[in-house]
Amino acid sequence: MHYEIIVSKSGAVANLPVAADNGETDALSILRMTHAHPSIDRLLAIMAALRDPTTGCPWDREQTFATIAPYTIEEAYEVAEAIRDNDLAALKDELGDLLFQVVFYAQMASESGGFTFDAIASAVSDKMIRRHPHVFGTAEIASSEAQTRNWETIKAHERTAKVTAMNGAEAPTSALAGVSRALPGLTRALKLQARAARVGFDWGEARPILAKIAEEVAELEAAIAGRAEAPDAVEAELGDLLFACVNLARHLKVDPEASLRHANAKFERRFRTIEAALAAEGRTPEDATLAEMDALWDRAKAAEKTDSTA
Repeated sequence: MHYEIIVSKSGAVANLPVAADNGETDALSILRMTHAHPSIDRLLAIMAALRDPTTGCPWDREQTFATIAPYTIEEAYEVAEAIRDNDLAALKDELGDLLFQVVFYAQMASESGGFTFDAIASAVSDKMIRRHPHVFGTAEIASSEAQTRNWETIKAHERTAKVTAMNGAEAPTSALAGVSRALPGLTRALKLQARAARVGFDWGEARPILAKIAEEVAELEAAIAGRAEAPDAVEAELGDLLFACVNLARHLKVDPEASLRHANAKFERRFRTIEAALAAEGRTPEDATLAEMDALWDRAKAAEKTDSTA
């Protein structure tokens, strides 16, 4: 059965059968949808069969939300890798694997009476409509920057409403509320800093952060010197240094995760060059001295610079 989503100038949204006519003449958008999704239905049926208590796969039946979560993170990173490699064929496969993770969660939740795949899709559809009033309503938003600010404002209102619903009375929510603790450390630091910046708690420019980084380096050196007396201080000071570096990256409009990934790739590329050079001599890194490997590293670095300017 086909449905229409009617979005009126008043912002009202209705999900109506195609055959119905509610007399709306001021619709801004009509999105035709169908409940006939054979590929999705097939995937859901496969997942249900894998979890069948009698005939399903033992491994799939044993899984829980907690055991599947690491695979979801891994699949998300593989999606990012396919995008970084500009490999559309791999991206299609990796997105399928990531979608399967969502289907897996939905199946487990439905078994316990929690929620279904349809409920997930419905909830995110409602959220996208709610957070895009300039598309599905009458709001005017001139730029992507303005949309980002509006998005965060709407999210803040939603968080407040959620807290109010849970507590039975309106309660203040932190500007940092909703930043997932499961995020990678650099990404979470970036988000926490951005949230604080929106309420005015931020450096005015990047230059003072360099001085802050130098201060954190000095404190780390002091912690290392006194490590015997305070072993936990090194970890704390190193964390402060990394946090300050993320702050600098944010002000320079550099993604710290992407920057570190590039550094990882550069290290891997140069170290493999060292291995290849030694292998050409019938040796391995274990057979070479640090001085020899440093010299090969410098040679690989110089060769990269030459190639980049050629």
